[in-house]
Amino acid sequence: MDALPVKEMTGLPYASYSTMRDTEGNEKPVMHACGHDMHITCLLAAAETLVKMRDAWSGTLIVLFQPDEERGGGAQAMVDDGLYSKIPVPDYVLGQHVMRMRAGSVGSRPGAIMAAADSMKITVFGRGGHGSQPHQTVDPVLLAAHIVIRLQSIVSREINPSDLAVLTVGSLQAGQTENIITDRAEIGVDFRSVKLEIREQIISAIKRIVEAECAASGSPKPPVFTPTRRFPPTVNDKDAASHVAATFATHFEDFDDDVPRTNVSEDFSTLATCRGIPSCFWLLGGIDPELWDQAQADSRTEEIPGNHSALFAPVIQPTMRVGVDALCLAALTFLKK
Repeated sequence: MDALPVKEMTGLPYASYSTMRDTEGNEKPVMHACGHDMHITCLLAAAETLVKMRDAWSGTLIVLFQPDEERGGGAQAMVDDGLYSKIPVPDYVLGQHVMRMRAGSVGSRPGAIMAAADSMKITVFGRGGHGSQPHQTVDPVLLAAHIVIRLQSIVSREINPSDLAVLTVGSLQAGQTENIITDRAEIGVDFRSVKLEIREQIISAIKRIVEAECAASGSPKPPVFTPTRRFPPTVNDKDAASHVAATFATHFEDFDDDVPRTNVSEDFSTLATCRGIPSCFWLLGGIDPELWDQAQADSRTEEIPGNHSALFAPVIQPTMRVGVDALCLAALTFLKK
């Protein structure tokens, strides 16, 4: 579930050697580079544990395995497919994600814990021709280069520094060979925000810059903007987060109730916001404690492979035990007799 198109380089006995075809039919290596194998295992074990102690709690427990978190569409697809006509509407929605943190640690916070994320493909058009005669063309590569540079000014010059905003141009594709000026270029853009108004400001700025650069270059056709992903912000309900934090604080030695907000994104919250249900999400450490402590002593924790790395490998224990405990404890917080 939710393997990524990354060739695993961990060298572990259980490393993935699998390949799959992508949506365009290309065969690619895949691995669990974001910890979803750990998530599945923890949730299965938590469900088994809670069923075995059924006499100790009261209420209805829903155990939900959601696909397609990586593309941001799984939760919404489940909702659109009638999720809450098939299962009871819950009073609370709870979830967790393993991260590049010390194994054994757990972190959460009230309010925004994860940013929203949007991705889009921007296609700009030129007029192709021979590389020896650029004056007879409209070069979309040069046009795209101007756009890429100008997009970097949105966050640094248009967004209030007190508001979270990150913009990345992750891909630029144009042409097939050295001496041909192509007739189009495609730019892949990803940006992160927390506030809805900042998201709208960034989208507006992207369109303004791209359209202006196309006009300045004499582009023969308007640019095309194609959204490819959208993740909502993950915002913890303050009361739910407070109750979960109180439970975690009594059980985990390494619990942070004010963990720093992260710029990575989740679509988990859609399962709650679609019905106005309070939710709480927390982060689970997965890095070997000895490795983490040494890296921290050397101020090198950022060098430890994290989520989406070909070397990302959450240590099995204590990650799994803490992950199972966290799910059980959070559920029991609201399922008391």
